Amino acid sequence: MAGALALIAGITLVYSRLLSVNSTTVALSFLLAILAVATAWGLLEAVVASVAAMLCFNYFFLPPAGALTIADPQNWVALFVFVVTSIVASQLSASAKRRAFEATLRQHEMERLYALSRGLMLLDDRSAAAGQVSYQIAQVFELPGVALFDREHDRVYRAGPHDVPVSHAKLRDAAVQGTAFHEVAANISILPVSLGGAPIGSLAIDGGAISDTALHAIANLAAIAVERARAQELATRAEVARQNQELKSTLLDALAHEFNTPLTSIKAAASAMSAENGAPQNELLTVIEEETDRLSSLVTETMQMARIEAGNVRLEKRPHVVAELVSSALQRLKLLLEDREVRRELPDNLPAVLADAELVGLALRQLVTNALKYSNPESPLIIRARAGEDGVIISVKDYGPGIPEAELARIFDRFYRVPDRAARIPGAGMGLTIAREIVSAHGGRIWVESRPGQGSEFFFTLPCARKDETP
Repeated sequence: MAGALALIAGITLVYSRLLSVNSTTVALSFLLAILAVATAWGLLEAVVASVAAMLCFNYFFLPPAGALTIADPQNWVALFVFVVTSIVASQLSASAKRRAFEATLRQHEMERLYALSRGLMLLDDRSAAAGQVSYQIAQVFELPGVALFDREHDRVYRAGPHDVPVSHAKLRDAAVQGTAFHEVAANISILPVSLGGAPIGSLAIDGGAISDTALHAIANLAAIAVERARAQELATRAEVARQNQELKSTLLDALAHEFNTPLTSIKAAASAMSAENGAPQNELLTVIEEETDRLSSLVTETMQMARIEAGNVRLEKRPHVVAELVSSALQRLKLLLEDREVRRELPDNLPAVLADAELVGLALRQLVTNALKYSNPESPLIIRARAGEDGVIISVKDYGPGIPEAELARIFDRFYRVPDRAARIPGAGMGLTIAREIVSAHGGRIWVESRPGQGSEFFFTLPCARKDETP
């Protein structure tokens, strides 16, 4: 302000005491000085300089000199034009300067956003992505403090020399509600971090002269970086899981083949001995043969389960009678079913189904074994079948404690077991998953109906065989 007044005073002194020029020259000099003030300092200083120049021009250069009055009316017009011109020119100059300053800020913001995007592309997968994102934002924009809330892990990652004075709960609320706000007193901006409408977290920035556009761009970059890191992590996990499944399947196949060789030898030796020995030995040898057959069956089922878990299901579909499939499955479980009542409700007019007998038998055995484990030994099991719109519907009914409604949606998930029974009843939580995969491979569907205290009934469908395929 003082510099602007000193400039006007200097021009007045030069033209009133040292140089003799006409009023037009003086007015143009004042106008140029006001433009210079507007460019150098701003609009307020330029307006003050305009008023001071008008007063000096009137007092020293318009007749009568030495008084703030004007003798010639035309000079009033000239003075008014001078004042308006100087103020308008000052405003235009100040506006141009402000736009140039804003353009420079935007350029710097764009450069920093570009640097931030490059930094976020090089995140280290050995540490948390959200923590690295907050660090990059604080470093690139030279901010006192940054806090990034990761909703998935319910954790806040902070970066910068100062801790952002914002609570965990406030950041969580901003993420859930999806609202942005600015705390003027503390100069803290808080905005949600989302991608495709899905809330990922929230971001709090302490200080920094950052435009709203740049703030939202930072939030978008943070969302992209965090989501990209999550996608990479999921892809890595999926690949590791796939490789583990393939390795497990290969190992189980190898072990199964190794088991089959001695089992075959044991069975052959037992058969040969039973042909030569007496009745007592024959009974023992019969037990050996039966148990050898059971072990061989278990090994075969283990191989099938390994292939199913690895997603390597090979179907050998042929037409089959449902009653025969059920009988074959129950025959494999005869030792487990010796003291249990099993009812079969299988109509004689059921259409044949197109299925892989081994795999469907495995699915049935999983459902029957599941019913045996979770029902009272004195209660019966019921195996039913009926024709439906999508094929033949087969079900296994038990009179166990039933499944809580909240658990029904997860009962077929891999490794999932009802929490209050997992500790009391042995199992790996894979039986129902295997049954689901087998049924899905046949193009059918599987579901359960259950009420607590009234037992459960598991249903699955199999496609019907065409008439020309009927066995």
